Amino acid sequence: MRKILTLFIALMSSQLFIVKQAYSETLLILGDSLSAGYNMPIEQSWPSLLPLQLEKLGKITKVVNGSISGDTTGNGLDRLPTLLKQHQPSYVLIELGANDGLRGFPPQRINANLESMFTQINAANAKPLLMQIQVPPNYGKRYSQAFGSLYPALSEKHDIPLLPFFLEEVIIKPEWMMKDGLHPKPEAQPWIATFMAKELLPYLK
Repeated sequence: MRKILTLFIALMSSQLFIVKQAYSETLLILGDSLSAGYNMPIEQSWPSLLPLQLEKLGKITKVVNGSISGDTTGNGLDRLPTLLKQHQPSYVLIELGANDGLRGFPPQRINANLESMFTQINAANAKPLLMQIQVPPNYGKRYSQAFGSLYPALSEKHDIPLLPFFLEEVIIKPEWMMKDGLHPKPEAQPWIATFMAKELLPYLK
C-alpha cells in the first residue's frame, strides 16, 4: 500500500511538472474590439482559438486576452502595468491604434503611447510584438499614410517584430464582416486564429 501511495504521489508530481512546463510561456494580447470578441461569446474570439492553432504547430503557449472593445493606445497604456503584474507574460502582442485613428488622434500621440508600452514590456522582461494597423482611406491620404507608416517605423527603430493586419485579409470577404463593415463575424475567427498562429510562431521561442 505504501509503495502504491508513493508511486501515486510521484506520478502526480510529474504531471504537475509537465503542466507547469507546458505553460511556461504566456502570450498577452493587448487589443481592442478586433481581438475582444465584439458582439460574440468570448470563447469564439480568435485569441480564445489561438492556443489550439499554436499547438497544432507544435507550440504550447498560454494566451491571455487583455483586449477591450473601444480601447485606444492610451487606454492600453493605462491598463498595461496591471496586466503585466497579474499575468507576467513572456510576450505581449499590441493590437491597438484603430480607435485612435478613427477618432483622428495625432500620429505623434499614438507613437508616444506605443513607445511607452514597449518600455514597460521590456522592463517586465517580456518581449513586445506589434501588429500593423490601418485606417480607412476616407480619412484623407495624408493622415492615412502618416498613421500607417508609424508602425513599421517603430518596428525598425526598436527592433520589434511587426505582424500583418489580419483585417486586411478578412474585409475583402463580405460574408465574414459584420454589417458595420469594421468587425469580423464569428465565422471569420477560426481563420484569423490560424493566420495569427502562423505569423506568431517564428517569434515564440
